[in-house]
Amino acid sequence: MTGIKFVVREGVLQGRLPVRELARACVGECARAAAELGALRAGLPKTPTARVDDGAVAAAFLSERHLLINGRAPVTFAPLSRFWRTADGWVRTHANYPHHRARLLDALGVPDDPGAVEAALTERSALDVEETVYAAGGLAVALRSPEEWAAHPQAAEVAKRPLVERGWLDRAPGRAFTPIGASPLLPTAGLRVLDLTRVLAGPVATRTLALLGADVLRLDAPHLPELPDQHADTGFGKRSATLDLATDRRTFEELLAQADVVVTGYRPGALDRFGLSPEALAERRPGLVVAQLSAWGEYGPWAGRRGFDSLVQAATGIAVLEGSAEDPGALPAQALDHGTGYLLAAAVLRALAEQAQDGGSRSVRLALARTALWLTEEWGWTAAPSGTAADNAGSAPYDGPQRWLSETDGALGRLRYARSPVSFEGGPVDWDRPPVPWGTDAARWG
Repeated sequence: MTGIKFVVREGVLQGRLPVRELARACVGECARAAAELGALRAGLPKTPTARVDDGAVAAAFLSERHLLINGRAPVTFAPLSRFWRTADGWVRTHANYPHHRARLLDALGVPDDPGAVEAALTERSALDVEETVYAAGGLAVALRSPEEWAAHPQAAEVAKRPLVERGWLDRAPGRAFTPIGASPLLPTAGLRVLDLTRVLAGPVATRTLALLGADVLRLDAPHLPELPDQHADTGFGKRSATLDLATDRRTFEELLAQADVVVTGYRPGALDRFGLSPEALAERRPGLVVAQLSAWGEYGPWAGRRGFDSLVQAATGIAVLEGSAEDPGALPAQALDHGTGYLLAAAVLRALAEQAQDGGSRSVRLALARTALWLTEEWGWTAAPSGTAADNAGSAPYDGPQRWLSETDGALGRLRYARSPVSFEGGPVDWDRPPVPWGTDAARWG
């Protein structure tokens, strides 16, 4: 990657798969896109150089583990979110949200007890559990080897698409940016982002857009509370409001009328009934950038399924590659989530820059399963960044994440957190506000 200086640190994000290299590439793409948009808006004669430090990248990709709230470590995975043995293999469940836990238990016909779940699963095949739990609206995925996933029809559909899908929604006039200053250089200053996402990749993307100057308003349905710790980790720089789209469409339309970007992270089609498909949004708000994120993609037999990073790792063969078919493992970070989040932010930044020249409402789309394919099969990963020697800032030792962690006070109390790894000359170094409790703010622009 030209225009980026890399600091290589050995010993971070270690795994059998090249997670460090994927993380570095995703953050580098985002930092470069931010620098280019910033230069465009500020009228700079030269694009600032981005800097990607493996230590900062590693800290950010583990941000949910580094977070402390008044000295308390966050809750990451619930007791029923794990690998379980079945009669013929393994399944991975996700039950962090109360409604997903309830659906899992209902599907298995057992009480909320890990022992009862374990006993029920050992009597059933992995594929039977996968389909039964899915039919009940829960989340369970059978462990597959890379070969088994490659033979799955969903894998075939995923492989047909590019890593980042880009499209035109109309031929709206070119975007006229207001000029910005260069100290600090904030590429998304003055832009408004509607954040309709859930943990984790979508909120990482919008957290990054907030760092870069955007007014980001996170909207959630009042009947679907977010997990407090994860909301805090990804809430830096944002405001948080609740809005029932079924009963308060007027408020949403008022927000949409002034939005520049809409980011969605629900399963494909889930928001269409509210008129939130990319085409419908652009029809009402020409010139919009619509960014969509899903677990499995917008196509194929699994298009309508819910999913999370851990489930995608299990289904796509990553858990076998990081462990074995007898003892599944995991990536050293939720790298599919974090990596896809930075790629999504980069895609939004590039779409905004392209609008200034060519106009048009734009759509960008990514899927965790497509990022998984990139990690496992497609990239000729190397131990060091690509590019000429001039692109590299060299190597440095890694002595832990402390230098990339900060502390701040806010409505949630005293927070320790990982700073953003997105860095370029003259750019921001931290968010301008700490996270707020879920649903704190009014559903209006700041």
